[in-house]
This record gives sequence, C-alpha cells and structure tokens, in this order.
Amino acid sequence: MATSHLDALYAQHVDTLKERSDRALAAAGFDALVVHAGAAPVQFLDDQDYPYKVNPHFKYWAPILDNPRSYLIYKPGEKPKLLFYKADDYWHQAATLPDGEWRDALDIIPWSGAEQPAAHWQGAGRVAFIGADGLFGDVDPAMINPPHLLTRLHYDRAVKTPYELTCMRQASRLGALGHRAALAAFHEGESEYRAHMRYLDACAQREEEMPYNNIVAYNEHAAVLHYQHLDRETPRPLRSFLIDAGAQFRGYAADITRTYAAASGEFADLIAATDEAQLRLCAHILPGVDYRSVHLTAHKLLGDVLHRAGLIKVDGAAAVDLGLTKTFFPHGIGHLLGLQVHDVGGVLGGAEGEERERPAGHPYLRLTRMLEPGVVVTVEPGLYFIDSLLAAAHGDARRQEIDWTRVEHLRPFGGIRIEDNVVTTTDAPENMTRDAFASLAA
Repeated sequence: MATSHLDALYAQHVDTLKERSDRALAAAGFDALVVHAGAAPVQFLDDQDYPYKVNPHFKYWAPILDNPRSYLIYKPGEKPKLLFYKADDYWHQAATLPDGEWRDALDIIPWSGAEQPAAHWQGAGRVAFIGADGLFGDVDPAMINPPHLLTRLHYDRAVKTPYELTCMRQASRLGALGHRAALAAFHEGESEYRAHMRYLDACAQREEEMPYNNIVAYNEHAAVLHYQHLDRETPRPLRSFLIDAGAQFRGYAADITRTYAAASGEFADLIAATDEAQLRLCAHILPGVDYRSVHLTAHKLLGDVLHRAGLIKVDGAAAVDLGLTKTFFPHGIGHLLGLQVHDVGGVLGGAEGEERERPAGHPYLRLTRMLEPGVVVTVEPGLYFIDSLLAAAHGDARRQEIDWTRVEHLRPFGGIRIEDNVVTTTDAPENMTRDAFASLAA
C-alpha cells in the first residue's frame, strides 16, 4: 500500500472529522474540543505502569498510539493542533516527532510537560474535554466527557471514512497472516501458548499492540467464550482449535475468529455447516437492514444446523420458539468495529442519543442499529457445548428436544465460532476478512 495514497486519504479523513465535530460542538453548545491521549495507570504498590492504551477519540484524529500525555485541540475554523508530548527523560526512550505527509493535516507542537497545556486553549470559549477521569486538573467536571457531545460523536463514528476502511483492510491482512501461522502451529501439535506466540510473530506486533487479548483455545477450552489462558502443554488427544484474534493498523482493529477440527468427522462437518450459515448471514449486511433482524435470522439458521446435525429434534423455527438455540448460541451475532473492537454507538438510533432496544430475550446483542454504507460490523455465529447452559436445558422442558448422546460425543470439542469483518456498501457487502485470506492464497 502506497503511504502517500494513505496520507492523502488521511487528510480527507481529518476534513470529515472537522465537519462532524463542528456539528456536534454546535449542537452541544461548545466552542472547542480538547482530547487527551491518556496515560497508563500505575500498578498498586509499585512504580511500574500498566500497558498504555490510547484514548480512541485521540487516535481518531491522529495515528499516534504510543505517546501518552499528548493532546489534540480543535476549534472550528482552525487547523487542529497536536500537542505532542516530548519530555527530557533519560529513563525512557524519548518520543520523536511524527514523520510523513499525514502530519501536514495537523499543527504539531512539541510539548515538554513543563508548561501548562491550558495555554493552548485559553480564550477558545466553552471547551469540551474528552478523556479519562483525573487527566484535566481543575477543569469543571461538567465540561469533561459531556454526554450530549459524546453521543453525537459516537453516532457519526460508525460510518467509516475511506481512510478508516483502508486501515481496517490492512489490519485484516495482518490478522490473516497471524491466523495462518497459528493454524500451522496447531497442525504441528504445538501448545496454545506457542500458537499465540507464532501469531504475534507473523503479525510483527507485540501482545500489548493487539486490539484485544487473543483467544487461543484447544478442545473444551473453546466452550469458554472469552477463554483467557494459554496452556503450555498440548492436550492429548488434540481435537479442535478455536482462535479469536485480531490485529491493528494505525489504531484500527481487525477481529477474526476461525475454528478447526484436528481430523475429519462430525465436528468438522459441524464447522462446515456453521461456516455456510455464516456466509449466508454476511450477505444480509446491506444498507437499510435492521441489524437485529440479522441476529434473529442467525438463531433460525443455527437451529437448522443443529437439527441437521442431529443435536436437536426440531427445525430452526421451532428451536427458536422453544429457546433451544440460546442453549448453544448464547451471544450476539456481532458488533460495530473500528477504533475499538466493540466500537461505541452500537445501540444508538440517532445523534440525539435515543437507543434502539435489543430483541426480547437477547440481552447480549451489542448492535441494534440500522445499517448504512460505511458501517463495519462483525458477523460471528457460534455453537458451543457449555456445561452450565446444557445443565439448565436438561433441567426443563428443552431436555426432550435434545439428543444428549450426540451432545456428549461433541462436548469434548468445546465449540465453534466463525467471525468475519464486513463493510456495508451501496452494493454487495465487502467481506474484509475473506478478502484478506484470499489475498494470502493468491
């Protein structure tokens, strides 16, 4: 990818942010915006910091992910200022001023921390501040993270600019490289830990640079939706592999999940059927579609998958009515994606902050919006053998509609999740994830 082309897209992106911010500031009654990059919290009873994660509102404006204590200052009609923190510090590597054509879109001012940053926004009128608590000194708390302003900014953020989409395509390509390396580790019989390390190496990113903690789960561990450990020993027998892992490019995330069987058989067939259902759901990511309907359609399709696999005794429609599908598919079908893995604004119905309710009985759905061009979502159906959910179903009327012998046969495989990142366009959906894997195979 040509850096000059990306930098040209970035300049257009900043122009879009100005327009969005102008509208939001005017509607919320503010004259200027100050965004703090954030700072890493100090560990309890220690002098070491936790890993630093940049404020997403800051990296929305500036592709700087590793320089805490910086500020972005914007007043309508003026060039945005980047107050770039550059301390004289011999304990740590001093930050270097950004290079590249993209910086022409901002007025970059080195700042040592010795002088008061407020001098750069004094006289700007009524200023709104965005950042974590405790970063702005004696600023009136009502001026910090004002909800009416944030709601407008968050609502607009769902529609990605061409620059953002380009960054997310590159993040998907990095993620695909990592997935391919981790799958090779699985096939070679290496442990969860080794598969994770090979993933990082293929992406050329440190663990703290990942957009979220990688989920690398063998066998029964795949039944834990956010499995957080990395076993150092490979289980025997090695049956299955679920990997939910992403990557970042200029602060934009990819979020990709794949599931594999160690050998052919019923579980491999169930993966293939889930993958087919997932592709059918991706085709629903169209402008004017209510994302809640995608979620409800997923339950019907997965119910049919369960029925054809002999795990349940009724078809998908009946399984939904009986609550059977939630036994095997307990989470939402997806969420917004962008600067954050679970990007903000997923349940907003408009810039004023009204919310669109989740479907009754589906509290974990993170996205209820109407889709429009430029919105990027995940589509991630799953089927799991979770002990607590199976026990609950065994204890009520659902028990008679489940083939428990087949459940016990497949329980040691843990579960399945297939997740792609899909762009809503004015035409057919763009599947960034499938495109990234295809580019590696070409």
